[in-house]
Amino acid sequence: MSKTPDLPPDHISGIIEMALSDHASFADIQREYGVSDKHVKTLMRENLKAGSYKAWRKRLREFGDRRAVYK
Repeated sequence: MSKTPDLPPDHISGIIEMALSDHASFADIQREYGVSDKHVKTLMRENLKAGSYKAWRKRLREFGDRRAVYK
């Protein structure tokens, strides 16, 4: 059972693409798809390989430390 809202596959693909981008914030994703940052993280965990998910989260933390507003 998925913990994220039921979304069409093209929305999931778009959310993942935006989340992987260093230029889109969680606020941008929420504005476009109506999905909270918590749900984006869950969706990424469900759709990426474990190593890719961990690398993505590490990159978010590193960027977040350098920028006042990120993801």
